[in-house]
Amino acid sequence: MDAQPNPRIRSIATAVPGHRMTQDEVKNFSSSFFAGAVSGLGSLLGIFSNAAIGAGYVCAPRSWYEGGEHGFEEKNRLYLENAISLLKEAAVECLAASGLEPRDIDLIVTVSTTGIATPSLDARLMNELPFRRDVQRLPIFGLGCGGGVLGLARAAACVRARPGSRVLLLVVELCTLTFRSRDRSVRNLVATALFRDGAAAAVLADHGPGPEISAWGEYTWPDSLDIMGWDVVDDGLAVVFSRSIPELVRTRMRCVTEEFLASEGLGLHDIDSFICHPGGAKVLDALESAFNLQPGGLEESRAVLRDYGNMSAATVLFVLKRALEHRVPRRHLLTSLGPGFSAAFLVLQST
Repeated sequence: MDAQPNPRIRSIATAVPGHRMTQDEVKNFSSSFFAGAVSGLGSLLGIFSNAAIGAGYVCAPRSWYEGGEHGFEEKNRLYLENAISLLKEAAVECLAASGLEPRDIDLIVTVSTTGIATPSLDARLMNELPFRRDVQRLPIFGLGCGGGVLGLARAAACVRARPGSRVLLLVVELCTLTFRSRDRSVRNLVATALFRDGAAAAVLADHGPGPEISAWGEYTWPDSLDIMGWDVVDDGLAVVFSRSIPELVRTRMRCVTEEFLASEGLGLHDIDSFICHPGGAKVLDALESAFNLQPGGLEESRAVLRDYGNMSAATVLFVLKRALEHRVPRRHLLTSLGPGFSAAFLVLQST
């Protein structure tokens, strides 16, 4: 029997909300908001320049963030409205780029961790776009920043399980809606400096043009539940991330990456391009150190961080889209880190 063809990424599209904020604007807002609440605020405001973000997009106007307390119900209503709008935009562009219509899709995989949707986002999107009534749906919650790479992996696994099928991957994260006016902590200050909003879509199939996904995997470190995630509180989702993340990446990421690659008969020397989720400038520094890259070597990841900020799971798909536009034959390694604490891997061959 002939070997089953690898899943391919037929197209990728991205979408951002309509409100653009420069990092200087966010810094000015934060200097006022956190004044008197955070000790040593003046020195801590250096976080905003050190984040290496120039600007990003948010789903609510600045006045909303300045407007006092917002309850979980209001935040989640805005999440649903904006998530569907952004996913519709990304899906329409992505399907057009692959020459497909919504009715051609057999399965929708939807990844998001910044709001709650029941019925799920994909079911709601079916009222906006003419997908078949028998399209299968796989909504995924809880992957956080790891959801971009793991979403691709789950979509690829579904293509492999059903030869000939077409899968639409949708990823949306509205991180800024988790901003809590009650929380005047340093962790909320850091989140304000890093997080922005965005969405992405990708069509996967085992036929047609596009780069091939040849392997995927993940690793979850033991006793690491408190490193990254959300605390669910009365007024929404409170960010959790440890200051130890860059050091953990620097000292532990290479080993688990090499183990994954070895399981596929590969080594780091076989990788031409590293496409890494830009969790922050310090995390990118740590990844470059772990993979023995030149400082600043993760150029595409740094460019997306500069132009869009950290959009959680969606961000790595922005990086991937940018990298594939060079149209250079390469073997890429996609990586991201998420709650668990987990590392996600995917090998992609562009031609």
